[in-house]
Amino acid sequence: MTNSLTSLPDSNAVLSQDELKTRVGQAALQYVVPGEIVGVGTGSTVNKFIDALASIKHQIKGAVSSSSASTERLKALGIPVFDANEVEALSVYIDGADEIDVQGHMIKGGGAALTREKIVAALSCKFVCIADESKLVQVLGKFALPVEVIPMAAKRITQQFATLGGQARVRLQGDQPLVTDNGQIILDVTGLQIADPLAFESQVSQWPGVVTVGVFAFQKAQICLLGTASGVKTLTF
Repeated sequence: MTNSLTSLPDSNAVLSQDELKTRVGQAALQYVVPGEIVGVGTGSTVNKFIDALASIKHQIKGAVSSSSASTERLKALGIPVFDANEVEALSVYIDGADEIDVQGHMIKGGGAALTREKIVAALSCKFVCIADESKLVQVLGKFALPVEVIPMAAKRITQQFATLGGQARVRLQGDQPLVTDNGQIILDVTGLQIADPLAFESQVSQWPGVVTVGVFAFQKAQICLLGTASGVKTLTF
């Protein structure tokens, strides 16, 4: 991992987490290729990027979005949205992370869009992660691991995580299970330390009933724009 730092205009300013998200969202514009379609993720940090992207919307063809929520925001700002099946490849995918380690492996899915995020990431030549410094960890597992599953398999998958020391709970929306854009449910798994993200992702992905596990190791980030108190730090993996 290598890193560089772009200082903030006022080095004495104390920025909120929301302001740091705005900074990294704006910084991500430098990776958008003019004349092409950009991959766009999901979440509060990505919303800042979408807002920034609107300022250069006439320089791009449009976007491929990883969620209904991002699609609505893009369209509201006048940015055309393409179906993933309409494109051969994307030059770059911009998305956030719930956690990112020092090799660029991530936990994603806090916004329940992990399956579509992984699809768009797989279409993309470069993954640029945008996050604030609280998301950088040495070992993945501090944040609850989201796993999208077919509902009839939830109990058995919960038991399989228990054999690994994890506690899985169905994510709720109100008093009912949250339903993803794909019509499935999410298990949030705590109590894990994911020391080998590639092996873990491969293992859990093979469990019957798992749609997508929220470890992004095969589709890891190549670049992370990290909002810090002293500026936007660029990590290269």
